[in-house]
Amino acid sequence: MAKRSKSIFNYSLLLIALCLFSQSANAQCAMCRAALTSEGNTTKAAAVNDGIVYLMVIPYLLVAGIGYAIYRMKKKKS
Repeated sequence: MAKRSKSIFNYSLLLIALCLFSQSANAQCAMCRAALTSEGNTTKAAAVNDGIVYLMVIPYLLVAGIGYAIYRMKKKKS
């Protein structure tokens, strides 16, 4: 039980540290912002947004797949 409370304490401390030391950042580079702020570029803006979503999805799928594989290995082991 003491090990579990120590683990919860460590995760809480990490969460607090991440919240305190986080920095805000702009989501677009200067060239993307210049291309998208001009008028009449709605298709270009939609394409950039779709590209961002595609780039964001792949790492999440990889991490989920690795997590599922580890879960199956641990379940098979026990």
